[in-house]
Amino acid sequence: MNTMIRKSRRAAAWVMAIAVVMLGVQEVQAQKSDRAGTAGAAQLLVPVTARNTALGNNTTSAVSGMNGLEALYNNPAGLAVNMGTAAMFSRMEYVADIGVNYFGIGQRIGNNNIALTVTAWDLGDIPLQTETAPEISSVTYSATFLTAGFSYARQLTDRIAAGVTLKAINESIDDVSGTAVAFDAGMTYLVGETGLRMGVALKNIGNELQYSGTGLIRQVQLPDQNPVSTSNAVALESDGVQLPSLLNFGVAYTRDIGTQGSVTFMGNFRSNSFDQDQYSGGIELGFQDIVYVRGGYQLQEDSDLSFFTGATFGAGLNVPLGGNNLSVDYAYVPTDFFDAVQYITASVTL
Repeated sequence: MNTMIRKSRRAAAWVMAIAVVMLGVQEVQAQKSDRAGTAGAAQLLVPVTARNTALGNNTTSAVSGMNGLEALYNNPAGLAVNMGTAAMFSRMEYVADIGVNYFGIGQRIGNNNIALTVTAWDLGDIPLQTETAPEISSVTYSATFLTAGFSYARQLTDRIAAGVTLKAINESIDDVSGTAVAFDAGMTYLVGETGLRMGVALKNIGNELQYSGTGLIRQVQLPDQNPVSTSNAVALESDGVQLPSLLNFGVAYTRDIGTQGSVTFMGNFRSNSFDQDQYSGGIELGFQDIVYVRGGYQLQEDSDLSFFTGATFGAGLNVPLGGNNLSVDYAYVPTDFFDAVQYITASVTL
């Protein structure tokens, strides 16, 4: 009876995975050919944590031993690797003095995991320039990108996990803002005791990002209106823009090196709805599950369309604390025209 139940669960899991893949391929291919570069909310495509970035954004299969709050960026099913309570904070120094903060907290309950995450972009103070006053002055305004997510993952069997993330997306600039709601869904599969993991995930599927606010109101004279009469307030209607949906396929293979070391090889294919497809690979070397060195590379057909060089580097330190773990990770991403992008991530698992 137990064997039949396990087989039924695995069959149901693979049906879900196939459905995710079919939906993703249909969604991606329907848009890519004639909509390249027209999506909004491009910040959703930027990884926000150090380990994932240093590995070339290759964690769709959720590398064994990583914090689930980091793994869920590429695949919400990766949250299932959490074994208790987890918390994470990450800071990214992006180009043009832009800062990005990421915070998450997660909890395992039986075979289930839940998590809350927040990503906030700090774009700094921007000089205010208008149509009537284009000169730069001391008057400034601010712009923000904010994404809040609730994730749920379940360990369906000892080898298969599935997860989903519901995200609220907000962009604001002075007196105009836009909002949208999206979801991610995915699965991971552990191939027995071989050290091989696979993952598939569909990301950023939701409604259009729609802008509104007083900044879209203009004072105009209507046709045939008396020139000396009071002007009329007209609200401009913003066109909605679609979110940058994508489909991730990833694989990771881990092997021990002697009695104290390990090596993990990773590969990933990302099919973007509104951009070029990306191929990437990564490697992680570990010593005594304490010190890690990482590297990755991302490849796309026309690399001139990105200011990143494609290479990523990083390192990490994992400190056991009486049954708990404290991890600190760093990533370095060189660029062609700007200062390198750098990440520092701290996480704790209880």
